[in-house]
Amino acid sequence: MLLALVAPMVVVVQSARGEARLPVRLDPTAGPVLSAPLLLGMLDGHLSRGDGWADVAIGGRTFRFYPGISLLMIDGVVEPLVGSASVRRDTLELPIQFVSEILPRVFAGRFRYEPRHARLLDAAPRALGAAAVSPATGSGRLPNGLRKGHVITIDPGHGGVDAGAPGLHFPRGIKEREVTLALGLLVRDELRRRGVRVVMTRVKDTLINLRQRGAYCTAQCDLFVSIHVNALPSRPGFQRVRGFETYFLAEAKTEDAARVARMENEAIRFEGPEAESGPSGGLEFMLKDLQVNEHLRESARAAELVQSYLQEAHTGPDLGVKQAGFMVLTTARRPAILIETGFSTNPEDARLLTNRTSQRNLASSIADAIVAYLLEYERKLGEGAVSSGPPGRTGRQ
Repeated sequence: MLLALVAPMVVVVQSARGEARLPVRLDPTAGPVLSAPLLLGMLDGHLSRGDGWADVAIGGRTFRFYPGISLLMIDGVVEPLVGSASVRRDTLELPIQFVSEILPRVFAGRFRYEPRHARLLDAAPRALGAAAVSPATGSGRLPNGLRKGHVITIDPGHGGVDAGAPGLHFPRGIKEREVTLALGLLVRDELRRRGVRVVMTRVKDTLINLRQRGAYCTAQCDLFVSIHVNALPSRPGFQRVRGFETYFLAEAKTEDAARVARMENEAIRFEGPEAESGPSGGLEFMLKDLQVNEHLRESARAAELVQSYLQEAHTGPDLGVKQAGFMVLTTARRPAILIETGFSTNPEDARLLTNRTSQRNLASSIADAIVAYLLEYERKLGEGAVSSGPPGRTGRQ
């Protein structure tokens, strides 16, 4: 498919809500697609779905998509598509042709698409009541479209006597605990620039117990994000393995996912003999409970968005979204993910993770993914999506 060969990795949408970077996913059947909730959040559109169809309403016009079928109905008139809409993890994704060709054609005076920069420009002001209101001042929203009041907990993995994964290829004796802290603080700064409140589990090289980390994500917290560095034990070819992956809490489906969880859960040995011999924090119970927990699907979706956005900044392969029994995620009781940002046992990943410019790029992509998740979650829940009030812990912001 020609469109797939020239599709960008990201489409930038500029509207009265601000600017957002929407990742483009290459679906093997549908072609290049992007998230409908994220797009509609920027364009003040609405989505309704039925059996085998989905209606997208923008500016008084209705576009009916048929996931898996290369057809589009506009105001009752059927048109062919190069690709098709698709559904992934219960989220509707629209063909990139919708933003690059259809919207600019149907709304010639409102939308303009710039192929060179993969940018969709929306010239229409957002009307609130009788007049247009600035999204940053009068609408209760930030310039990026987010409602005010979101709280994210960032957890830089390990710390203190717990050095984390061995820094086989890290320079000057740097350990995982220092890399995760550097990345965590940069993600904090990027989120603050985007108007999101951040709670840190640690801001210096200190040990925080695994069971205490999730507690920083209180009822007012929207998402718990734990940042780590992967590593492999010595074996033939282990230094060639690289890439990034994001986990959510559930039973591990592969031996490699179980291995990563065991590696990260070993940090409990630094918490003293009473912690090792004591109850495991209800890990088994939590895993079973989360199979029906409302946060499981949101955690999986947040992990998926992080993977999509990290493709922009990471030079290694996308190892995908995975699930495993990470103890650090059990006590959050909110949507929670764990990011393995690369392998300290791979020289290329090690350089990427210790280079300040690369760290900033990774942090910016993670922050963009979190904002995209919050925007999408807002649209799912409606106007009441944002919890208000200060988080339970404020001393580590």
